[in-house]
Amino acid sequence: MVTTVKNRRFEDEDSGLGVRHLQVFLLFFALTVAYALRVNLSVAVVAMTDAASVNPDFPEYKWSEKTKSLLLSSFFWGYVVTQVPAGQLARKYGGKIMILSGLAICSILNILTPLCARIGGWQLVCALRVVEGLCQGVVFPSTHTILSQWAPPKERATLGTCAYSGNQFGTIVMLATSGVIAASPIGWPSIFYISGGIGCVWSVVYFFFGAGSPSECKSISAEEKKLIEMTQASEVNSAQELPKEQLPTPWLSFFTSPAFLVLIVAHSVHNWGFWTLLTEIPSYMKNILGKDIKSNALLSSLPYVCMFAMSFVFSTISAQLNNRNCITTVTSRKLFNSIGLWIPMITLICLGYVNKDQSELAVVLLCFTVGMNGATYLGFNMNHIDLSPNFAGVLMGITNGVANIMSIIAPLIVGFIVTNEHDPEQWRIVFFIAAGFYLVGNTLFVIFGKANVQPWNDPPAKPRRNSTPQVESQH
Repeated sequence: MVTTVKNRRFEDEDSGLGVRHLQVFLLFFALTVAYALRVNLSVAVVAMTDAASVNPDFPEYKWSEKTKSLLLSSFFWGYVVTQVPAGQLARKYGGKIMILSGLAICSILNILTPLCARIGGWQLVCALRVVEGLCQGVVFPSTHTILSQWAPPKERATLGTCAYSGNQFGTIVMLATSGVIAASPIGWPSIFYISGGIGCVWSVVYFFFGAGSPSECKSISAEEKKLIEMTQASEVNSAQELPKEQLPTPWLSFFTSPAFLVLIVAHSVHNWGFWTLLTEIPSYMKNILGKDIKSNALLSSLPYVCMFAMSFVFSTISAQLNNRNCITTVTSRKLFNSIGLWIPMITLICLGYVNKDQSELAVVLLCFTVGMNGATYLGFNMNHIDLSPNFAGVLMGITNGVANIMSIIAPLIVGFIVTNEHDPEQWRIVFFIAAGFYLVGNTLFVIFGKANVQPWNDPPAKPRRNSTPQVESQH
């Protein structure tokens, strides 16, 4: 009874801003850097292949649309390889060392991109992007591992959204500034120099102030540490005889769990639509809507401004629903995932019928499509931690690895479908395919998705005779 009372006191306590919020803030900038480094080529490649109309003082490369699509997808060839190993390594050695080393190396390699293009052409740039993908493959599994350690269950959706909104912030900053940088006296190479330099600065800051878990943090107060530990303990229904990092990974249980299998599907279809738009919006803006590189970059970033803003709107709504106990966690996950995939499905179909002279309508539909995608942070994206706090990083590594196979295929499919980049009917096919994936993926998630801790989260240990529940369950 005493433990239960203490747990309630910690849950109800208004702890204000704490070290956990600082860690989420650092993760926000980690993902900002990660996405800036991975999407900068989307705009830079326009200037690199059309320097005469942007800034003729810098090199121009005669790369075909298929070559450009190959370059845009090459990042993901390496990215998918390190996903699952990264989840395991983050569990064993901690999320901090993995995300720090991955982003630091990737930042340095990004700075070398203009040199590689000059001495080795698109082939060397392609190889460089593969290695950058290998480095960034650790980012999402490590982030999920860190969040599973730092976020109390009731704050999970809010803190997770705050951290992962860095994806959009990095995309916004990179897309909005790349065109201006490319057309300025410092030229398109500075796109890579600036983004890589910022990544190096973040690495230094995170080295000194980041922590993989409350137990690794020297500056956390005893009260905040207790708050996090006790609220997280309420999710575990069985006593664990081994530390989390020593638990055997239940691979077979993962792949025989319908809830996890549909999570893979939901993540995969989201990535298909998201990365189709992210990598191809600059080309669509230029060739269909006739926008020059400066307005192209600004307009290309606008949908992600909407997603960034809407992710916080959805997070606020979710927090209110959670605080008032209006809906269960599983209903919340399915509701927001449906908003994030089914509404964009409709707008993508509409976008396929927009004419060349309706550029304003096209921008509005793109903003609505990408903006509603922000709801998925409260849907499938946090579902890994719901299903298994102990293996959240591994689960994210698996789903993100499979999902990013879609990120490889999507730009390549666009390259094969859009043989004439000025033909709106070919772009219509691209949008219809993405809408179809959204329909099927979310339907399966709604039917089979779950949000409770699965039995395989706990180790296969012998039950203790005198074991008693540590705290009262929140669910």
